[in-house]
Amino acid sequence: MTAAATDPDRVIAWFRELQDHICERLGAFEPAQDFHIDAWQRPAGGGGDTRVLANGETFERAGVNFSRVTGDNLPASASARRPELAGRSFIASGVSVVAHPRNPYAPTAHANVRFFVAEKDGEPPVWWFGGGFDLTPYYPFEADAVAWHEAARDACAPFGDDLYPRFKQWCDDYFYLPHREETRGIGGLFFDDFDELGFEDSFAFIRSVGQAFIDAYAPIVERRRAHDHGKRERDFQLYRRGRYVEFNLVYDRGTLFGLQSRGRTESILMSMPPLASWQYGYTPAPDSPEATLYADYLRPRDWLGCADEQDRP
Repeated sequence: MTAAATDPDRVIAWFRELQDHICERLGAFEPAQDFHIDAWQRPAGGGGDTRVLANGETFERAGVNFSRVTGDNLPASASARRPELAGRSFIASGVSVVAHPRNPYAPTAHANVRFFVAEKDGEPPVWWFGGGFDLTPYYPFEADAVAWHEAARDACAPFGDDLYPRFKQWCDDYFYLPHREETRGIGGLFFDDFDELGFEDSFAFIRSVGQAFIDAYAPIVERRRAHDHGKRERDFQLYRRGRYVEFNLVYDRGTLFGLQSRGRTESILMSMPPLASWQYGYTPAPDSPEATLYADYLRPRDWLGCADEQDRP
């Protein structure tokens, strides 16, 4: 790719618009709360702002982070995966979202859209987009899972019939905890190093993904945020949140890149749930909703092939 083929400033401007839009949509659930906005600068280059809702009626924590990080050399987590990029300067920008609802029947959601450019004197720049979104339910609602994957399919459809099945599979593989032999949730989309459509169409695709995330998630939150629950459901939610922590600290490439590139720790770790717990040797009761989650939801599944779209707890 040539320098003229990319337009990082336009991408970064859209990332800021997306951050505003997602904050507006999530903030509509919390009329008595405001996002805490924390603008920050990175000593090694770049900065961003982190926006966090905390202790709301709907969201125990929701964070929407914009960043534009620059550097003279790629961190080890990136150059090890792409050795040809070692020694290049870089710009890495994006928006990341994590929402942890208070109600155990409302799922945690994560989204990320990002753009990366690596440059070196005398050589053409290397660029790509990455991102996706995934859903982590604590209680099984098949209708929610189907709607989530329909949104993922529809976001991809204008850009090629192969994208949804490819990126769904990538998501299933990526958000997997080998030490637990289970997926983090029901997946969605995940992709990286994406430049195959050329800059303009690749940028249009990332815009489609970013908008599809909030359009899919907001109705699910609306349906589940007032669901009756008690201590059993809350305890299970906190236990399952522990898996979220395990994945982010052990496997997530974005977390590793951020920490190794000396990003802002508070912003990188905003994805963590405010409360989580671990139990030794937990086993769900037979024929319980918790057992259904383990049996039917924490494994790759063709959600678009489901015939029964009824609620299942």
